Amino acid sequence: MNKPKIWLSSPHMGGNEQKFVNEAFDANWVAPLGPNVTGFETDLEKYLNNNVFVGALSSGTAAIHLGLVLLGVQPGDEVICQSMTFSASANPIAYLGATPIFVDSESQTWNICPNALEEAIKDRMSKGKKPKAIIAVHLYGMPFQVDSILEIAHRYDIPVLEDSAEALGSTYKGKKCGTFGAVGVLSFNGNKIITTSGGGALVAKTKELKEKAVFLATQARDAAPHYQHSEIGYNYRLSNICAGIGRGQMEVLDEHVKLRRKMHDFYVHELKGIVGVSVFEEPNSDFYSNHWLSAIVIDSEKCHGKTREDLRLAFDAENIESRPLWKPMHLQPVFQKYPYFGGNICEKLFENGLCLPSGSNLTDEDRSRISTVLK
Repeated sequence: MNKPKIWLSSPHMGGNEQKFVNEAFDANWVAPLGPNVTGFETDLEKYLNNNVFVGALSSGTAAIHLGLVLLGVQPGDEVICQSMTFSASANPIAYLGATPIFVDSESQTWNICPNALEEAIKDRMSKGKKPKAIIAVHLYGMPFQVDSILEIAHRYDIPVLEDSAEALGSTYKGKKCGTFGAVGVLSFNGNKIITTSGGGALVAKTKELKEKAVFLATQARDAAPHYQHSEIGYNYRLSNICAGIGRGQMEVLDEHVKLRRKMHDFYVHELKGIVGVSVFEEPNSDFYSNHWLSAIVIDSEKCHGKTREDLRLAFDAENIESRPLWKPMHLQPVFQKYPYFGGNICEKLFENGLCLPSGSNLTDEDRSRISTVLK
């Protein structure tokens, strides 16, 4: 008999999602507006707790796209982007006809390297191409080096688009991720720490910026009795049905963070003392990760020749999903022609790193199966 699949990160419902969805059906609010959308935005604003304004959108990718639009990115501009990330961080740069400039990671948080970032800025400015924005990512829920990155961005007067798609519930020096950049981005895709099935949000510092984002996300329809458009708009608003799922999920967000961090602690315990295997952890107490995905790096020379791929295949044979770390964007066929700054840290992480099952709904039986494969 086949063993049930253990997924890397599957949706985990809390119980009240159906109630909010049913209310939307009962009131016939099934369009991309309604009380659930407003309520979900309010819930997020209260949770982030930093005088921010949230616009609920159809995806995190849509939020990045709109964020770049709001930051004034146009065809021919250059945008610096962390190389080690999912393609959704970089694709919107191409949507706008701009040029991505990729930057290496640093070894502590696996996020954008301050030294390589400044090298990239200086190089592009020396060529008369001052970058229009910086996309910094909180990878797998781990905050990037916020103080260092924001200091560099401020010194060169370049806005930061904070990709917090994987980091809802993470904090840096006690402040919620998603609230540091000129624009912040959240994702509620099916595999995220909470989900709306598909969805995302843009986090703005002012009410005016949020209203501009919502205007663009609803086809940029002018205030007229007929359909009139003075700007290019997008169909990016979150539906009232999906927002209802999100409202139920917000009730269990803190519990999901606790359970994800518990899975991380499980891996720390299981792998303690194994030479050549390191678990991805916060560098110090300033960083608090939701540990959306727990990850490890395997040094095969110290691990009797065992590699990341050996472990991935061993998990696969037991019907357990694991996944290599993100393949850096500058190595992707679609992006390899663009400039890259830094060393080979993100390349080595990709070659030797593995994401492990991290869902908040994993059971003791699941952990037992995982432990057996690890050992």
